[in-house]
Amino acid sequence: MLEAFSYFTTVWFDPSLLMLVALGTFAGIYVGAIPGLSVTMAVSILISFTFSWEVYSALSLIVGIFMGGVYGGSRTAILLNIPGAPSAIATAFDGYPLAQKGQAGEAIGVSTVMSAVGGFIGISVLAVAAPTVSEFALTFQPRDYFLLAILGILLVGSLSGESLAKGIFAGALGLLIGTVGLDPLTAQERFTFGMIDLWGGISFIAVMIGMFGISEALIQLRHLDKTAVKQKIDRIVPSWASVRKYLPLSLQTSSIGVIIGALPGTGGDIAALMAYDHAKRVTKSPEVPFGQGAKEGLVAPETANNAAVGGAFIPMLTLGIPGDAVTAIIIGALYIHGLNPGPMLMVDQPQMFWFIVGALVLANIFMLIFGLTGIRLFTKIVELPRAMLIPMILMLSIVGAFAVNNSITDVYWMLGFGVLGYFMKLYGYQVGPVILGVILSRLIDENWRRAIISDRESLSELFTGIVTSPLSLLLFIAVILIFVSQTPLWTRAKRRLFSRAPDAAP
Repeated sequence: MLEAFSYFTTVWFDPSLLMLVALGTFAGIYVGAIPGLSVTMAVSILISFTFSWEVYSALSLIVGIFMGGVYGGSRTAILLNIPGAPSAIATAFDGYPLAQKGQAGEAIGVSTVMSAVGGFIGISVLAVAAPTVSEFALTFQPRDYFLLAILGILLVGSLSGESLAKGIFAGALGLLIGTVGLDPLTAQERFTFGMIDLWGGISFIAVMIGMFGISEALIQLRHLDKTAVKQKIDRIVPSWASVRKYLPLSLQTSSIGVIIGALPGTGGDIAALMAYDHAKRVTKSPEVPFGQGAKEGLVAPETANNAAVGGAFIPMLTLGIPGDAVTAIIIGALYIHGLNPGPMLMVDQPQMFWFIVGALVLANIFMLIFGLTGIRLFTKIVELPRAMLIPMILMLSIVGAFAVNNSITDVYWMLGFGVLGYFMKLYGYQVGPVILGVILSRLIDENWRRAIISDRESLSELFTGIVTSPLSLLLFIAVILIFVSQTPLWTRAKRRLFSRAPDAAP
């Protein structure tokens, strides 16, 4: 135990490593806040600069970038309705309405503190229960991933506003967009219309920025005469009473984040959306309705996506399987430095495991410190006149879409989806389900066919596998229950049940 503690504190008492974690976290926050400049991109670029470094120094910088970048996407999601990262999509649902009410400072403060809570919970699970959680994640079969993705698609009921039908349409549109390109298994063209530029599919980042950023700029053009909302910056750090109020929800959604983060091929974006849906289901009487500035709508996704960071390291360090795209790149960095992540890492080199845990804790602390600074300056963005704010949104959107692949085609797609998002909002369609459909389309597509292939191309064998596997059966029952709970018939029945007035007193 003392030996593990000494490895854990290595990064804490070495000034150079301490500075590298701080620098990485600071840079990650502001890279994550810029749409299109993803954490994955930043980490992959860093490897080319750090491959000649000593391994501890390289990991300190990379871990800081990772932790800061996941949180950083919430800044522009709250202030401009442009998620800086996919994991911040759900944050925009209630964060941006809060900014429009003049509470941007409070919204950023709540998201920062609760992100730190989620981060600490994820790291704690990594430190205490890594082997157990990784073994559980390894039991997931392709059919389980397929059922998990179907559960995600059923989130349209939470993201579709008043009309479930409109939400289903928007989710299906997202699935259609996600299937454009070459088939991942057969390399057959799908919806490419003979255009080579579509072989690689439509960039998810271009869709996200267009649907959120450009559509919002077009909406704002209709209200140029409206004065900017003055932001209240009297309280940034939430009170202890607020933290205590949201702590039970944050513990629940952090658990979702850790589990989803530990599943190979998933990530903080899916965890955040599932956590948002969970918050809507368990919060009986929020002070403000979800989608209009509910604080629970900030707490749930922000705790989940930061808890997913610790979860993503679990299969990477214990099994050598990446939990998401960033940990896949980190595995490459470890190989470059002569390390072999997997079951023997904790036996042969336990100091590396505990060093990474210590660096994650330190990065989470720096994230809290840096996240609570500069808020007054950031909130000035929302107070700018609309004639200045709209060009800024357009510029950020164009730069973000182009930066993904250095392709002007992505900019065109982004503008096109921005116009589509504008008309969808105009006619009462939510853009959230479209983004969810794009995110989950590949997960559904690949794992459906893997499940069919593994069960010898027989639907009956697939169904038998679902019934005989406890995990698959549990997920299948959850799919059925969630689907039934979102039907109009169930909604009317529940409304009648809870609206019965008590008998009058004699």
